[in-house]
Amino acid sequence: MFKFVALAALCLAASFTMAGSYTLPPKPLSLSVRPDTDPACNIKGNISSSTGKRIYYVPGQKHYDATRVTYSRGERWFCSETDAQAAGWRKSQVQ
Repeated sequence: MFKFVALAALCLAASFTMAGSYTLPPKPLSLSVRPDTDPACNIKGNISSSTGKRIYYVPGQKHYDATRVTYSRGERWFCSETDAQAAGWRKSQVQ
């Protein structure tokens, strides 16, 4: 009987050990990578960390290249300025 209990305890311990080594969380996706591939959707919707204002940037504007879209903060890409404005975003005043 002792051998059975010892074997059962060993199996139980091994199963917890093995399960723990295979349950690593998935690697998070980069939050600045654009999931769509439509090249027309190149307007970056950014939320100011200091004011919370929703501002969009079009290609060629100052800060466009440095701006990163972070989905977890509610930022997004737009396909047109009309879409951005309809969603409540304003164009960056920096040219």
